[in-house]
Amino acid sequence: MENKNLADARSAKNDEFYTRYEDIQNEINAYWEYDANVFRNKTVLCPCDDPEQSNFTKFFIRNFERFGLKKLISTCLPCQSEARGAKGKIFTLTADSVEAMKQNGIAVQSLDGNGDFRSDEIKALRNESDMIITNPPFSLYREFAAWLVESKKNFLIIGNKNSITYKEIFPLILRGRMWSGKSSWSGGMWFETKSACDADKVINGVSLKNVSSVWFTNMEHGQRHQPLVLMTMADNIKRSKHRKIREAGYQRYDNYDAIEVPFTDAIPDDYDGVMGVPITFLEKHCPEQFQILGATESEGKGFSNGLWDEHSAAAQPLIQGKRIYKRIFIKRIRPIDTAERRKER
Repeated sequence: MENKNLADARSAKNDEFYTRYEDIQNEINAYWEYDANVFRNKTVLCPCDDPEQSNFTKFFIRNFERFGLKKLISTCLPCQSEARGAKGKIFTLTADSVEAMKQNGIAVQSLDGNGDFRSDEIKALRNESDMIITNPPFSLYREFAAWLVESKKNFLIIGNKNSITYKEIFPLILRGRMWSGKSSWSGGMWFETKSACDADKVINGVSLKNVSSVWFTNMEHGQRHQPLVLMTMADNIKRSKHRKIREAGYQRYDNYDAIEVPFTDAIPDDYDGVMGVPITFLEKHCPEQFQILGATESEGKGFSNGLWDEHSAAAQPLIQGKRIYKRIFIKRIRPIDTAERRKER
């Protein structure tokens, strides 16, 4: 089993995309700006990060003292070119070793094992840590998510947008144990890649690949508590910027007890029933404003929490027989009192 895990992990290195320093800096600084003590006296583990190459490691080294970190641990698998049985790498930084590192550079050591995050050795480091922050290999994302949940630690990771409906992920979102990071979901993320033939563009000799990825976390950054400013259903139908809303209004699904809202900014603020919204709604979700009830059954049996018509032949949402992309179902936390609304106006 260990050999299979290592083979899988080595294979996963082929789909690794290296997170840009500026993206790490912009995201992590948002948490520190929201709470200057968020990292103070904390141990941060970066379990998929080559100490000599990872921008996560570089960022935390440069900000170790500013953040008041207790300890930084960065681990990775051996290089693919190394012989079978090679040891993984580890770098550890503490307040006592900062000055030595400044003078002599980072001291990378060998792990006892191969550095696979699923190994007992890395699990022990996980259990020692307060936070897990990394960009896990995409092909092992489901396993990494399960490993993360098992840890019950604070985390900040990168994952594909569509992963929010994975059976390992969606229950966390439903229970408020995972939410969107601070950075925008628009346009995906640009990653450095060692494969020039796989690049979408090259800037200053650096090959870059655009991937539909975003940040996920269970740490507060402030943005998630900002409610959406929305219009009423009547106002949306009258003057929405989306032609589809102006022409068709809000249609009901054939096979789900909900209305279709194809754009997050077109959510009516006076509708108290269940609404199906795009998965990108998660970026703007304010838990005090809307409750997430479920998702379409096409993503997992029972995900809709009773909203699906079980007699329907299709699990994917339908409108007049036409298939719609997967949806998240939401409902207002506090129903609008129309009489109260008129008084406010």
